[in-house]
Amino acid sequence: MFISTLELFKIGIGPSSSHTMGPMVAAHAFTELLQAKKIPENTSVRCTLKDSLAYTGVGHATDRAIILGLHGYLPEHLIDTDIDRLMEKLQDNSSISFEKGQCVDFDSQNDIFFDKTNTLSQHPNGMEFEWLDTNKNTLLKQTYFSIGGGFIIKLEDIKQLIAPIVSKSSPICPYPFDSANQMLSMSDQHDLSIAQMKRLNETQTLSESSLDQGLNNIWKAMQLCVERGLKNEGILPGGLNTPRRAKNLHQQLKQSTEQTDVNDWLCTYAMAVNEENAAGSMVVTAPTNGAAGIIPAILYYLVNHQKANIQQVRDFLLTASAIGGLIKHRSSISGAEVGCQGEIGSASSMAAAGLCAAKGGSSAQIENAAEIALEHHLGLTCDPVQGLVQVPCIERNGFGAISAYLAASIALKETGKHLISLDHCIETMKKTGFDMSNKYKETSLGGLALSMTEC
Repeated sequence: MFISTLELFKIGIGPSSSHTMGPMVAAHAFTELLQAKKIPENTSVRCTLKDSLAYTGVGHATDRAIILGLHGYLPEHLIDTDIDRLMEKLQDNSSISFEKGQCVDFDSQNDIFFDKTNTLSQHPNGMEFEWLDTNKNTLLKQTYFSIGGGFIIKLEDIKQLIAPIVSKSSPICPYPFDSANQMLSMSDQHDLSIAQMKRLNETQTLSESSLDQGLNNIWKAMQLCVERGLKNEGILPGGLNTPRRAKNLHQQLKQSTEQTDVNDWLCTYAMAVNEENAAGSMVVTAPTNGAAGIIPAILYYLVNHQKANIQQVRDFLLTASAIGGLIKHRSSISGAEVGCQGEIGSASSMAAAGLCAAKGGSSAQIENAAEIALEHHLGLTCDPVQGLVQVPCIERNGFGAISAYLAASIALKETGKHLISLDHCIETMKKTGFDMSNKYKETSLGGLALSMTEC
């Protein structure tokens, strides 16, 4: 199993990696299939969103993502784009134009359907794209699933897998590990850190300089996102009238630094990122958008308060991605599949491991830190109010960052020996997610999501 650090951490836009970025990528992929065809006149395209995408798609801007993807845009194309202005232009179009003068009809108001009744059993984030002739007969149909972190998979591929993941089985990797126990055994046997093993695996397909540049770009994007969030203010979009708070919190911290502690800074930095995410601005999936603030908050504190150098940052990201890859491989990072334990829990676990590595922890201590952080998020539900990635998501990132920092601090003071292994904890998260009611898995049908209607 191999999931690259540069694939797990993707620079894109908010508010959701599974509900915004994934559907945009899927829509774009469907247009690529169409462009390989000879397109007659007056054919059309329609998209049907299923399950979680249908229930919370509007709040997560899934319909906007589909429109953007069908018109040829990908998340990385939109980082510095005024998306609202672009959407106004695209929504006025009644067709999608391709190269060589070909086009298909597409009415954004009438050709996107939110189907809450006919479920797809393979995954709760399904979407069907159809190319139709003039009589609405299907010429081409493709079903995609958005499986978290901006990853997508086709229906025919998901049936062949035990777990719906996108990974590479790479025999050229010198240190391939499918479990935390195997990772620890390899580290001990070869006297290499987790970051060193991950680096050696990465550089089988990338040069050292390309890998380092990619890691640097990830960190720069995270840093920029924190700093933008600390400067911006106002009301977040979506109708919940959620005010941005990070700027005000940060100003108060700077005015009374002697009365602050690490928790104050981490919470403020994490909230800054997730306010940017909620606004649909640039973020890094870490490993998802809903949990995008935890790792940047820890890294920003490590660099700006504890003077970490760039090599520590790279080791942090490599180690965090090793843990994130294991969680994605052995369970899920999708809130729609296993609840928020798969998003906040995974991010906190990754951040704890990365921080432990950056501070010189042993592989055993790193695995312990990852397990501690994940263990204390087990059972966490995903119940966003009005389907928006705002309440409780923004504050929850702050608490996830605090948990990660504490988990690393505990692990660094101990030997790494502990009762529950990370592998067992990941397996428990998976089983807990499968036992969890769908009301608490990103459908906004239960929990806090009902609080507004009850008030």
